Amino acid sequence: MAIIYLSGPMTGYPDYNYPAFNVSAAALRAYGHRVYNPAEFPHDGDSFPMRRAFAAFSAFICLEADTIVALPGWEKSRGATAEMALAHVCGLEVYCV
Repeated sequence: MAIIYLSGPMTGYPDYNYPAFNVSAAALRAYGHRVYNPAEFPHDGDSFPMRRAFAAFSAFICLEADTIVALPGWEKSRGATAEMALAHVCGLEVYCV
C-alpha cells in the first residue's frame, strides 16, 4: 500500500477539476492505497482558505506521503508545480498520469 498525495491543476477548470481528482482517488483507493485528495479539503463552498489548505497539503507531502501522483496538466499549475518540487525534495516516488 502506498501513501499517495494526489496533485493536479484546479484553477481555470470546470468544477475546479474535482471530478478528475475524485475519479483518480477512487481508483487508487480501490487498489488499497491511502490517498490524500486535495479536492476533499473541507471548506465552505464560497471561499477557499488557500494558505491553510496549502499548509496542510505540504505537511502531508513532507510528513506522510511516500508517493505523489500528478494528474494531466499539472505542469501548467503553480500549486501542482510547487507540490511536485516539494515531492522531489522529500524523495517521494513520482508518477504522472
